[in-house]
Amino acid sequence: MSAEDNTVQRHAIRIEAVGPGEASLSMLLTAAMTNGHGTGHGGFIFLLADTAFAYACNSHNQRCVAQHCSITYLRPAREGSRLTATAREVRRVDRSGVYDVSVADEQGTPIAEFRGISRTAPGTFF
Repeated sequence: MSAEDNTVQRHAIRIEAVGPGEASLSMLLTAAMTNGHGTGHGGFIFLLADTAFAYACNSHNQRCVAQHCSITYLRPAREGSRLTATAREVRRVDRSGVYDVSVADEQGTPIAEFRGISRTAPGTFF
C-alpha cells in the first residue's frame, strides 16, 4: 500500500510501525502546514490521523475505505513539531471496523483524538 501512497510520500510521513489492527505514523509539521494563527492547520493534523487509520484498517490484507471519520482538536500543534498518530482497532464486525487514533507531539502532549469507521471493499494487497 505504501508504494502507491502519494500522500505519505509527498508529505514525508514516516511509517513507524504497522501490525494487525494498528499503525503508528509520524510527520514533521512544516511552515507550509501552519494556518493564519501560526499553528498547525487542522487539515494536516486530520491528514496524519486519517493516514494512520488507513494503515491500521488495511493491515488485515483486505482493502478498506473510510465510511465516517471525526476529529477533536485538543491543543494547537507548533511548527517544527514531529506529530505521531497512533491508531488502534477497537472493533471489527462483518464489513465495518471502528478505529481510534491519538495524535501527540514529540513530548507526548495530546494534540487530537480521531475516530474512523471503515468499510471493507473488494480486493487484497497481496
